Amino acid sequence: MSRYLLKFALFLLLAGFSAGAAAQARAWLDRTSIRAGETATLNVETTAAVGGAPDFAPLAANFETVGTSSDTRIEPGPHGMVARTRYSVELRPLRSGRIQIPGLNVAGARTQPLELYVEAAAAPPPEPAVGASDVFIDAVPDDSNPYVQQAVGWVVRLYASSQVLGGKIDQAVPDGASLTKVGDDVQYQRTINGQLFTVVERRFLLVPERSGALTMPAAVFEGRVGTTLIEQLTGSGGDARRAVSRTRSLQVRPVPADAPQPWLPLRSLTLSYRSTPQQLRVGNSASVIVEASVDGAGLAQMPELQLPPMDGVQVFADPVQADETFVGGRPRVKLTRKFSLVPSREGEVRLEGLRLDWWDVTARAARTASLPPLSWTVGRGIGGTGSAAPAVNPAVAAARSDAADAASADPAPADAAPAGAVHKGWAIAAVLFALLWLGTLVWALQLRAQPRAAAASAAPAAAPGQAAAAPLKLNLPALRELIDRGDFDHIASVLRGLASPPAADDDELVERLADPAQRDAVQALRRARWGGGDGVAARNRLRAAFAAQGPQWRQGAARSASPLPPLYPPAG
Repeated sequence: MSRYLLKFALFLLLAGFSAGAAAQARAWLDRTSIRAGETATLNVETTAAVGGAPDFAPLAANFETVGTSSDTRIEPGPHGMVARTRYSVELRPLRSGRIQIPGLNVAGARTQPLELYVEAAAAPPPEPAVGASDVFIDAVPDDSNPYVQQAVGWVVRLYASSQVLGGKIDQAVPDGASLTKVGDDVQYQRTINGQLFTVVERRFLLVPERSGALTMPAAVFEGRVGTTLIEQLTGSGGDARRAVSRTRSLQVRPVPADAPQPWLPLRSLTLSYRSTPQQLRVGNSASVIVEASVDGAGLAQMPELQLPPMDGVQVFADPVQADETFVGGRPRVKLTRKFSLVPSREGEVRLEGLRLDWWDVTARAARTASLPPLSWTVGRGIGGTGSAAPAVNPAVAAARSDAADAASADPAPADAAPAGAVHKGWAIAAVLFALLWLGTLVWALQLRAQPRAAAASAAPAAAPGQAAAAPLKLNLPALRELIDRGDFDHIASVLRGLASPPAADDDELVERLADPAQRDAVQALRRARWGGGDGVAARNRLRAAFAAQGPQWRQGAARSASPLPPLYPPAG
């Protein structure tokens, strides 16, 4: 009985260590840009079970705290159920300009610093609307004279000086345009003529489909407000309220005759390289990361980011990563796309800069955003077309490549590590030492309890000198990444290792594959490695044969090892 109690105590101790080590914290703002007199909500989320309340004291220098709240939810995680607690604090800035929100301490962790921009000019008061004096609604565009197919920010704001107990906001779709809701509703406070209002803001993306007059239907609110303290506390009862905004008319301009095609009306567009490789080698992959910052459009309005073709280099594009926001009453989007470059020959190669033609809706003029050209001297490949390189685990090589991309994309100063990182390292080391000690203790107890079973399990299952090699475990995304980025020696080594038991050489690998297309792809790989075959064509055939379903094996035992040396010796 004492043995089971000891094991249970060890389990609880390990669970406690795991929970503490896995605690995380992050912070974000509901809006990154506001006007003077408005508030913004700072959210802090943590998985710490004890002592997770953040320290908001550093905010007092630049903000007045209007109100705080917290919410906890239980959800499944990778290691069981996880409790996530969100702390929200409503902040009223004490000054205008760019205000830095420092990182906050949350149960030993620290959030990332944030920035809030506060416009010095107060927002103009809403125009008169139909409704009660304590509840009214307003709807405004960011541009009253847009172009056809221009993305217009349409913002509906509900103002209430009393607490809203329930209701709904309706905005009808106009004729001759599309209207799409963007993101979640945002709630904040604003002072108008000395009176404090709670504002519920709902954002839409309005895209006119034809030129001429466009009439926007009125936005309507119907609901209940609490006029007494009992109604506000209980959330029941209340007085009915109905508010209607003014009907607005937009004058939509046609596409100018001298506008570039495809038609792309924006307020601003900038292109930049986030990461570029220092060198290229035949058969090896290198990454170029391109970023586009757009003001006045959403992801749906933007053309695809695509590099120009390169002579002697294959270009493989990852899916576009989009960060859509709504700032200053209009949509903005940041697009990031990673391109993998795989040269097929040595020599000079040149990448012409990406160009996007667009129309400046503010200046009413054609513009062009472009990236500077890049040039490399492609060197001799390591593996398939050059001297043999030391064998490297392909999964580790892919991880190193991704880590190098991330480091080049977001460089951090060497002295930027916070002091908490040192304590975190000591904590991790202490946890690992405790786990090793406790694991040794449990193992010793099991040996004492079941000596015969331990001896039987320790007996070898195979003949002496014939240790069975375990097959590699590689999921399809990792295999696709290896085919796109790895050199041919690593690809062949991994494919042999995926067999169960692993294939001794390429001949056995071809014989054990059931799919004819996969066998042909391996033969093309062998020709590219040893016979001067087309490396680009071989990589394409490998991608088509293996990337969708992985290796397909024949049923039955593996063939016996041949006494003759292999025709194509494996590298490494």
